[in-house]
Amino acid sequence: MADNKQVKELLDAGVHFGHLTRKWNPNMAPYIYMERNGIHILNLYKTAAKLEEANEALKKIAASGRKILFVATKKQAKDIVAEKAKNANMPYITERWPGGMLTNFVTIRKAVKKMASIDRMKQDGTFNTLSKKERLQVDRLRAKLEKNLGSINDMSRLPGALFIVDTTREHIAVKEAQKLNIPIFAMVDTNSDPREIDYVIPSNDDASKSIDKIMTSVTDAIIEGLSERKSGKDIDDDDDDQPRAEKKTKKAAKTADLEHKAPSKDAVDQKAMKEAKQPVKLESKKETLEKATSEEE
Repeated sequence: MADNKQVKELLDAGVHFGHLTRKWNPNMAPYIYMERNGIHILNLYKTAAKLEEANEALKKIAASGRKILFVATKKQAKDIVAEKAKNANMPYITERWPGGMLTNFVTIRKAVKKMASIDRMKQDGTFNTLSKKERLQVDRLRAKLEKNLGSINDMSRLPGALFIVDTTREHIAVKEAQKLNIPIFAMVDTNSDPREIDYVIPSNDDASKSIDKIMTSVTDAIIEGLSERKSGKDIDDDDDDQPRAEKKTKKAAKTADLEHKAPSKDAVDQKAMKEAKQPVKLESKKETLEKATSEEE
């Protein structure tokens, strides 16, 4: 159960404010506490419990080494999400959702590689051999790619999960993730449908203070998961160094022993070939008859 301190922090950040009652989605009814002045108020105890649940799941995904892609293209969320995602070393989309970002990931990766090839051109001097007009075109292309895809430079494969702010606005991202069975974590306001989301965090997705509060909590959990993975790796490496060396020595000794005892494959093959080449001794008709006669006697 969520503690009162956490609920008070959510209250101070304005996480409980929903949309106007006429804009509500009836599927959000279980998370709504009451209505005040024509606005729905969210139940913060449920929000705190759901946030805790989402944090645990995100922590596990981060600890497993998979990436979590953050998506938020609305004005008041862009900068906050970009900053928090950078701190957690996770990819993010804050300009616009490129259609096919997940379902056509191979093509998106090609566009990201195009950026890298332009950077190489600038480093090896090829860029300077181009005409002024061509250089300008390449620079514009590089700036456009950087703006839309610069934040997913390090994402070499599909993400392990998506974190979305405002699922109604980012409905294309939701559909693509559903198609590929990628788990979706999201801040869901009273005007959104929670049935499409795997981990619902009922919260105000319009106020920057509310977004900042939820994002801080989520990214802290991810950073914790990453540090656990790092410390776990270090411990494993230290523990495994000695046994690995011992295993290697034993394996080498066993192989040498087997080679000493058993004839090599080449030796067996040579023997078989030698036997095959030897002429087969055939008995003459006379010898066969004599043998048969002596047996009858």
